[in-house]
Amino acid sequence: MDQTQWHCHDCFHGMPEAATAGGIVVVIDVLRASTTIVTALANGAIGVRPELSPDAARTAAMAAGRGVGECLLGGERGGVRIDGFDLGNAPRDYSRQVVGGRRIVTTTTNGTAAVAACPRAEAILVGALVNRRAVAARAIELALTGSGAPRPIHLVCAGTDGAVTEEDILAAGAILDAAGATRLDAAAAAARERFRETIRGATDLRIPLAAALADSRGGRNLLAIGMGADIGDAAAIDTIPVVPRLDRSTGWFHVDP
Repeated sequence: MDQTQWHCHDCFHGMPEAATAGGIVVVIDVLRASTTIVTALANGAIGVRPELSPDAARTAAMAAGRGVGECLLGGERGGVRIDGFDLGNAPRDYSRQVVGGRRIVTTTTNGTAAVAACPRAEAILVGALVNRRAVAARAIELALTGSGAPRPIHLVCAGTDGAVTEEDILAAGAILDAAGATRLDAAAAAARERFRETIRGATDLRIPLAAALADSRGGRNLLAIGMGADIGDAAAIDTIPVVPRLDRSTGWFHVDP
């Protein structure tokens, strides 16, 4: 049973840098940045680099080899692909055929900003429903590495435009449930209960999760722009064993060994 201390930050906006200092961070933007990053690396992308703005992403992609086809630009604003970018933010666009063996620079409205909001964390991982068991296990391993007391684990939800979103709370609760976490702050306890309520009585967890995601703020936004198919992809719980981890020396996410 996990004995580390778990914290849930319902939305990174307004979160002090010191809040996650020295801890293990799991960034969650289930609709869709974190799901897409996990999917891209699972499908053979060499690395994924988050950037805060489209201009910064373009510059980083050129430096990484976009001009010679070695790097792709991905991301969104308002949920849709940025003009001139190779890819948007839909997980299914990041197939092995498209991203295998290539680098990806991405910028999104909320997810990449959530990564930047944790500069003093000991480690930053990416979590989603699709990799919730894998990321829970890896976060615990990292928290217990070294001597002394376990490092705290922080689930940092991206939210939407500064507002708390149900879909990220649901994914945080799913990770906590997989971890068998017992030492929870109030927000973490509420997130885990929300997840358990959502799946109660279900034999196929994807069905109630997809329904909950569709009814969330992020889900409604996707449905409004004709991207409802992404909801089912994001609800495919425990289907990917990959955990992205940020390499601070380079700024790229890679598959954590």
